[in-house]
Amino acid sequence: GYSASVSPYILEQFEKEAGYKFRPEFIIDQGYMNNTYRIPSKEFLDFQAFQRREVAKHAREMVDITHECGKEAMMFLGDHWIGMEPFMDEFKSIGLDAVVGSVGNGATLRLISDIEGVRYREGRLLPYFFPDVFHEGGDPVKEAKVNWVTARRAILRKPIDRIGYGGYLKLAMQFPEFIDYVESVCEEFRTLYENIKGTTPYCIKKVAVLNCWGRMRAWGNHMVHHAIYYKQNYSYAGVIEALSGAPFDVVFISFDDIRQNPSVLDDIDVILNVGDADTAYTGGKNWTDETIVTAVKRFIYNGGGFIGVGEPTGHQYQGHFLQLATTMGVEKETGFTLNVDKYNWEEHDHFIKEDCTKEIDFGEGKKNMYALDGTEILVQREKEVQMAVREFGKGRCVYISGLPYSFENSRILYRSIIWSSHDEENLHRWFSTNFNVEVHAYVKNGKYCVVNNTYEPQSTTVYRGDGSSFDVSLKANEIIWYEI
Repeated sequence: GYSASVSPYILEQFEKEAGYKFRPEFIIDQGYMNNTYRIPSKEFLDFQAFQRREVAKHAREMVDITHECGKEAMMFLGDHWIGMEPFMDEFKSIGLDAVVGSVGNGATLRLISDIEGVRYREGRLLPYFFPDVFHEGGDPVKEAKVNWVTARRAILRKPIDRIGYGGYLKLAMQFPEFIDYVESVCEEFRTLYENIKGTTPYCIKKVAVLNCWGRMRAWGNHMVHHAIYYKQNYSYAGVIEALSGAPFDVVFISFDDIRQNPSVLDDIDVILNVGDADTAYTGGKNWTDETIVTAVKRFIYNGGGFIGVGEPTGHQYQGHFLQLATTMGVEKETGFTLNVDKYNWEEHDHFIKEDCTKEIDFGEGKKNMYALDGTEILVQREKEVQMAVREFGKGRCVYISGLPYSFENSRILYRSIIWSSHDEENLHRWFSTNFNVEVHAYVKNGKYCVVNNTYEPQSTTVYRGDGSSFDVSLKANEIIWYEI
């Protein structure tokens, strides 16, 4: 996006505003071209900020013309956008009436529904009415069910205002069973929206995803293309997908946010740092900054939780690969500690694993991770640590090598957040014993729902906010609404 937005006019304007000349290297970036996994340079961030202001100014003119013609101005959230950053302050000044985007999963739904500064937000559900799905032998109903049930988790946390489909209507009309299913989706959405509009769902904890981008790339972490699977990152994208429909208040903060205001961590319960070493999503050299390390360690030591997935805080520096190795209790063997004997390999039962029904799926996992003395290993495979916990001061840390999205892994993340924030005794609050079923409460509206996320009937015990419980059986995909 940004690397394709250079022109003589832009270069001249940038120099006037920034006070220094724009250099080709700011775009070439050693050949990496500033993809979102790259740790952004100050100059590239300056260029992005400049483009946001410049684009917002011109977009405002377009919106004003649209309004003068008596029409609404709506932006389609596409595969990339240059300067139209929906989570940054400049976006609100544009004056758009609405945004619409394609919904591929829960994270892409939150990319749309979390946008502020517009009157309404619309999700374009799948499948598109194109021949790749709507052909003889095709099964558009199956794709529609998967898409709706996947998106519904996120809608129940932060609803969009409208839903729709796109493509060639003629193709859709050839599949009457698809039309019938879409009708049922629309009715379910209307009921859902009526029950939860204007309220914030009950949030058990506030969690912060810490990376180089912060709110600019909220919900887009580890998303290269729209909800597309990549072998190299699905073990990390699964964390964001799980959070998109989980009962937490999720914020995305950057290292610069902490530098500018360390108190940004004061109202956070748990920090998550997710990804490979030396990427924008874990921070790389940012972890050599005393301000960052001190602020995060202070947060944990005073009682906060820290969950690291993959190679959190990873950057080879001053004797460590993981810069919070002694805090998290795990380290990666990069050859520099081969001469050190490692004796801590015993696995332990733990609160975090209590709902697991099978061997935990860590996705790609991580090679060569080992535990320091005093760390409690939850899972190790062939003497490579995949999950471990450690206390640091009053705080607690959880290490997980990878967590692809599944209902069982979503429960593992849920329990990890509860444990790391010292709140095990309140686990049974708006809770389902069956991880295939979730509970969402809307206390302000006096309602809560129990939702089956699977395509088979499910039974569970549901715990209300006061700890009382009842048993319930649900049909495939069913959602049941109750009064509090």
